[in-house]
Amino acid sequence: MAAARKKHLLVISQTFVPDPASVGQHMTDVAVEMARRGHCVRVYTSARGYEDASARYPLREVLLGVEIRRLPFASFGKKSLPLRVLGTASFMVQCLLAGLFTPNVDAIFFSTSPPLIGVVASIIHIIRGVPLIYWAMDLNPDQLIALGKLKTSSPIARLFESVNRVILRESSLVIALDRFMADRLAPRSPGLRRKMLVMPPWPHEDHLRLPGRGDNPFPARHGLDGKFVVMYSGNHSPSNPLSTLLQAAVRLKDDPDLRFAFIGGGSGKREVEQVIREHKLTNALSLPYQPLNELGNSLSAADVHVVSLGEAMVGIVHPCKIYGAMAVGRPILYLGPRPSHISDLLDRHGIGWHVPHGDVSGAVETLQAIKGTDRQMLEKMGQTAQSILRRRLSQQALCSRMCDAVEAVPGGQAGGATSAV
Repeated sequence: MAAARKKHLLVISQTFVPDPASVGQHMTDVAVEMARRGHCVRVYTSARGYEDASARYPLREVLLGVEIRRLPFASFGKKSLPLRVLGTASFMVQCLLAGLFTPNVDAIFFSTSPPLIGVVASIIHIIRGVPLIYWAMDLNPDQLIALGKLKTSSPIARLFESVNRVILRESSLVIALDRFMADRLAPRSPGLRRKMLVMPPWPHEDHLRLPGRGDNPFPARHGLDGKFVVMYSGNHSPSNPLSTLLQAAVRLKDDPDLRFAFIGGGSGKREVEQVIREHKLTNALSLPYQPLNELGNSLSAADVHVVSLGEAMVGIVHPCKIYGAMAVGRPILYLGPRPSHISDLLDRHGIGWHVPHGDVSGAVETLQAIKGTDRQMLEKMGQTAQSILRRRLSQQALCSRMCDAVEAVPGGQAGGATSAV
């Protein structure tokens, strides 16, 4: 096959490395791989941290061949909604101006950080005739409606929906994370499936340097040595509710061998810390996002990883934290509805357990059963999960596949819908 023509790719994402937010990490992977293939890649992102606005990054940087331009006053953190809106608006205006005047742009690559950045990309596309590549990491207004924050008939929801239809219509390539998300997107634009790629995000295996047996300092550092560790690691969000797990932790607080570790950030972190505080839980700890160089140690400290998906969130969000758990070879406890992408994986490969939201007694019984499971059986389940990921869902395979599709965009449509799972 002939080599792809050298292209100038413009990437717009409010979060990008070294910020730890998952969307930014995945956007970085694509940008770096495209640069490695010989394409010119420029990124517009925020000069401040997405979660922690006190974190500041260089305004200009070249990372592994990727030219990064970080914009000032483009993020004020997530603690205050007005400040979050202000930061998002400032970022979008700056990206619009930059995108209109950046020379030699062959395609624009964007995701859902921030949620309405597709508006900016579409305006640039319409004015300059530049193809769009849209990576749908989550869906709005679907998520806001499912959480009860918007009504379908509200003006804001209708505006969101109209904007989404324009973005989908104008995009040359749309990436959906699973078959359920693809089914939600397809009716919104005629012929969308013909230019849709269906594939999940990948784990950041480069950062998952797994410790040897007995070489992990994380358990001792956080009082987990000799304990059976149930871990939730990632974004704490109403879309990934943890109430059932927290109530199970309360009921199991007298078990001296069981520990619950909640690692990450997000608006749901307050509930975790409130329950720990109010019930004086000595069997649970709450930690912030861990540095990338510590990710392998923290994830490997778990005996079982919890993945949660809200009852109405199937096809709206994709809990990609499951891939990190699979990468370190741990079985999964899934809290959420079925069918879903997660239940598909569990049912097909036997790598975990399922408990519906609200079934606290069922969660307690399942956790006790998992803890009582033979250690060799748990390791076998984890090894199966790890093998599936390495064979079918690895970073190298999935990122390469996406970049193949991105390379094809300026020359025409991306081709028919396909699925990696």
